Amino acid sequence: MKHLQYLLCLVIFSCYSCKNKSPNKNTDLLIPPVVAPFTGIDTIATNDWWNRKPNKIIDVKVKREDVIAFGIYTVHQNTLKLTAQLFPLYPYETRTVRLEIYRNGRWQEIQKKQIDDIGWSALFRIENWDHSKDVKYRIRHGEQASFEGIIRKTPVEKKEILLAALSCNSNKDRGGRENYVRNINYQDPDLVFFAGDQSYDHSEHTAAWLKFGMQFRDVFRHRPCITIPDDHDIGQGNLWGEGGKKASTRAGDDGGYFFPPEYVKMVEKCQTGHLPDPYDPTPIDQGIGVYYTNLVLGGIDFAIIEDRKFKSGPKGKIPQIGPRPDHIRDPNYDPESVDIEGLKLLGERQLNFLTTWGTQHKDHVKVVLSQTGFCGGAHIHGNITNRLHADMDSNGWPQKGRNKALRSIKAAHAIHIAGDQHLATVIQHGIDDFDDGPWAFVVPAIVNNYYSRWWWPENEKSGPNSNGVLPWNGQYLDGFHNKITMHAYVNPDQASEGSGYGLIRFNKENKEVTFECWPRDTDVSIEGAKQFMGFPITIKTDL
Repeated sequence: MKHLQYLLCLVIFSCYSCKNKSPNKNTDLLIPPVVAPFTGIDTIATNDWWNRKPNKIIDVKVKREDVIAFGIYTVHQNTLKLTAQLFPLYPYETRTVRLEIYRNGRWQEIQKKQIDDIGWSALFRIENWDHSKDVKYRIRHGEQASFEGIIRKTPVEKKEILLAALSCNSNKDRGGRENYVRNINYQDPDLVFFAGDQSYDHSEHTAAWLKFGMQFRDVFRHRPCITIPDDHDIGQGNLWGEGGKKASTRAGDDGGYFFPPEYVKMVEKCQTGHLPDPYDPTPIDQGIGVYYTNLVLGGIDFAIIEDRKFKSGPKGKIPQIGPRPDHIRDPNYDPESVDIEGLKLLGERQLNFLTTWGTQHKDHVKVVLSQTGFCGGAHIHGNITNRLHADMDSNGWPQKGRNKALRSIKAAHAIHIAGDQHLATVIQHGIDDFDDGPWAFVVPAIVNNYYSRWWWPENEKSGPNSNGVLPWNGQYLDGFHNKITMHAYVNPDQASEGSGYGLIRFNKENKEVTFECWPRDTDVSIEGAKQFMGFPITIKTDL
């Protein structure tokens, strides 16, 4: 009976839609062809989404010529992977989306794919892609909807490769991101990296992902882009994935994922489907997938890792030394008491990947991309009165896992780029001794008016071997007694509240890397435009 009702609706509304670009009546007769495998979450974009009241995230009831929100892609080893992201479709609309390229003076269709009603994305995969030239592409749905961009040629001839890196797109500011789009397009990076928390609307990922895409699509419309989800994207304030187990509470501090695995898989499909194929695609618990992999672009080899997916949760495994299992407030505690054997950070699978990756393409500049930093790089969390001695949400814990990860990164002569902390820092890690580990740039938050962080030593003194550029540079022990050398930091009590983005320049000839950090409210096209104090910083990658 339900099937017959659906067919009747299909006939009625197919006729109706021929005359109307955007249906606005009789939608009570529609029956969703796919019912979400979860309840109470992603409600704006699932089931009978057209009956939802207006929401604060985004209006998903767009004109049908605007139903394609964006496309996002990478090219690696002659394979193009491009995700088409659509707004929700009515039951009577086709689920077929087409990819066309402009060749020999006309548009030619090269592939068709079916759109998934859960998440509203479709993935195109084209083997034997010719990456020696720019190619115009467009995604099409029906007769009217279209989204155009350019698949860039691989910049093998360039002496300097540019990466723009961003994270933490807080929902405390739902406006446009015009400054970012203007600045990044002006600087014209070869690749863009979003390190996580593209969505802060925990239980409404599809709507928030659409919002993010509409804000930034003119950044990645014409260039490859890496996006990886973090804790807020999958619906948690913090995440210790612990191999995919089920978390007992939304805090997730006992390890695992709180929301249903189908929701997590939807998030990862939308955000990571366009990345190069996983190094080892074996799913983890609950059938949740993995995406850790690498991307080679113009002589730079980027390892993309999941630094939270296998990480142990602290609750029930270590002594609780604060008001919650992941926060330590006692500066006199013994750091070794929480560095217990058997705790994991990256997990053996990813460590094996990094080891193998480090032996390949040795003539390339090597970069590791992940969600967060491998130390406690902040003293004050949330507000100026909230001093936190050690935070297990950072990758400074567990210390043994942290050191294994850093040894692998160092062996590859790689640098590390991440986000998450809402606090831009440039740190050289120490493993056995100060400054024997890799360099790391944690980029600032896109919006930093929510849960800001400060680097602010309690004694307000610089550390040994300070470069003297900022008051609190130099060698320090973090709250887990990890050795770090702070070279630059961007506290929120300055331009644009510390919000902005990183621009990393890779000089292939002399193996130098330059870290730039640009405030959100700066116009980089103006002569004399200034970065945050302490930047730029240039280092050698073959140390």
